[in-house]
Amino acid sequence: MNSEKAALLVLEDGTIFKGIAIGKIGITEGEIAFNTGMTGYQEVFTDPSYLGQILIMTTSHIGNYGTHPEEIESESIKIAGLVTKKFSNGYSRPSGNKSLQELMEENNTVGISDIDTRALVRHIRNKGAMNAIISSEILDESALIERVKKVPSMSGMELSSKVSTKESYLVGNETDSFKVALIDFGVKKNIIRCLTERGCQVKVFPMDTSLHEMNSSFNPDGFMLSNGPGDPSAMPNSIRLVKEIVETKKPVFGICLGHQILGLSQGLKTEKMFNGHRGINHPIKNLKTGKGEITSQNHGFVISAESVENHNEINITHVHLNDNTIAGIELINRPVFSVQYHPEASAGPHDSRYLFDQFIENMNHYKN
Repeated sequence: MNSEKAALLVLEDGTIFKGIAIGKIGITEGEIAFNTGMTGYQEVFTDPSYLGQILIMTTSHIGNYGTHPEEIESESIKIAGLVTKKFSNGYSRPSGNKSLQELMEENNTVGISDIDTRALVRHIRNKGAMNAIISSEILDESALIERVKKVPSMSGMELSSKVSTKESYLVGNETDSFKVALIDFGVKKNIIRCLTERGCQVKVFPMDTSLHEMNSSFNPDGFMLSNGPGDPSAMPNSIRLVKEIVETKKPVFGICLGHQILGLSQGLKTEKMFNGHRGINHPIKNLKTGKGEITSQNHGFVISAESVENHNEINITHVHLNDNTIAGIELINRPVFSVQYHPEASAGPHDSRYLFDQFIENMNHYKN
């Protein structure tokens, strides 16, 4: 920690929290959001879907088990900033390789600790999503209040191009049973891992790759639409690409942002949530089986329920039990489905891993 250097958290509505600087000394801005997970902070911080977001961790102690080189979902921290109650500069896990403070400094991540995160989360939960600034560099409250008003809204913001791979790459072997083309909107490593564990050779493509290029260079048995950050409605080229992919009649599986883009490609609408879903214990009901699932989630946009009700070629397959928002859809008479949550769940429960098996079954049926 930075010798208890002062830091400020300033919200868009003028609310100010005073605390202690953690991570890099500096200033950062973005949409503020909260995650209720009690473990897996390193996986959360490296999830590309969090790009542009200042993240509050509601668990009291963060950093106490350090960091581990294998517990990452991308090669760097993607959150815009960190807010926590208690921040641990040391760690006790023998397999840890460095402190969270060291990792944050390496990634130029600004943060603030020693504030009342319960009061902060209650405030955001009641007022809704808003922008914020963390500063340990400028401590002039009036200047920060003026600056936060100029932070752009997450609505209408395209962010996937900042985290999508620039070059395609292969994971797996030529002898694998299935070939999956993964469109990278900000993919988590564990999605790729869940596919390769099931006998898939995965080729990860930049988000602006054409369908012709994917087919001519790889000829996949199915397509995976990855998670990612930002507003899906601000991605017209990706929406057109996914519409073309669906028309091939090959199996398609979408996760999170990929789920939203799939919906938009079929004429559905998405909307910004008052508060998003971010945590590792969200309850989902599978409407096809009647079973419940505990799931990992991270999203601030959702497919509009009203737009699905008026669509006769799409089934709602899953709903979120806290607010009845749409959590999964499938196309009627097509091997195409998607979910709003994270079946690869790292960290989180494995209740929904069967969805990868369902995708494998669809590809097997298509091939035979």
